[in-house]
Amino acid sequence: MASSSSCSSSFLLSKPPKTSLVPNNLTLSNFSAFSSFSTLPKLHSSLNNKTLKRLHFSPIKASTAATPNQTTKKDQRVQRVHSIEEFDNALKAAQDKLVVVEFAMSDSDQSSQIYPFMVELSRTCNDVEFILVMGDESEATKALCKREKIEQVPHFTFYKSMQKIHEEEAIGPDQLVGDVLYYGDSHSAVVQLHSREDVESLINEHRGDDKLVVLDVGLKHCGPCVKVYPTVIKLSRQMDNVVFARMNGDENESCMDFLRAMDVVEVPTFVFIRDGKICGRYVGSGKGELIGEILRYQGVRVTY
Repeated sequence: MASSSSCSSSFLLSKPPKTSLVPNNLTLSNFSAFSSFSTLPKLHSSLNNKTLKRLHFSPIKASTAATPNQTTKKDQRVQRVHSIEEFDNALKAAQDKLVVVEFAMSDSDQSSQIYPFMVELSRTCNDVEFILVMGDESEATKALCKREKIEQVPHFTFYKSMQKIHEEEAIGPDQLVGDVLYYGDSHSAVVQLHSREDVESLINEHRGDDKLVVLDVGLKHCGPCVKVYPTVIKLSRQMDNVVFARMNGDENESCMDFLRAMDVVEVPTFVFIRDGKICGRYVGSGKGELIGEILRYQGVRVTY
């Protein structure tokens, strides 16, 4: 059952073939939307309170930090650039790391409000480079903003290997965190899959060990996919008996072929696999619904 928080991939996929790895009559019961784990349905199992507390998600908080016009030791990992040349050199130096660039203005309240969260991220995400550009600092920074077609701030642009891969305008802290985790994840317990062969290898690796494999299928520029991914990362760290994996269907033709074969027409789609067999799927980005489905396929009876 698809939740409202999903986006159609039909603009990328041709009509799915009639044959599918998932039986046509495989459906999930209706679910209510949950905003947090505290509102999940009752769980009838031997799970103790300690386990439930570990699965609670707290809102992101930023420590006190400087505004974009100030400099402190806390934001020393945010590199401030002052010209097109410095900007291009910084992207080149980052090589294949994710680079997050905030374009800000000194008189923008939104820029001042979001900047502390970027500082906090820079201190915890050591494999991501962060850059700040003050658009009204000088004629040189104005020229940089003009080249990058920045019309509204705060504007966040994401680069890898000097290529722009994503951009957002006027976003909040949660969206910023989600974007950084989604586009920069290279170290979490979530297995990154880049082809249909990768999926088959993962399934074969866990064939017979009775572990549930949760495969998160999404697209590069899908808002709901970005929204739910921090939950996937947290769950991957907390559920030792579950294997979490991710594939972006539009990464290459092999991934796209896999989406077609799986009859995926909306993303994010979570496919549940055990002992080499697909036992179900969930479509949507509701973290409460996702947790409930994972627990259900783990054999925990869930009452709604």
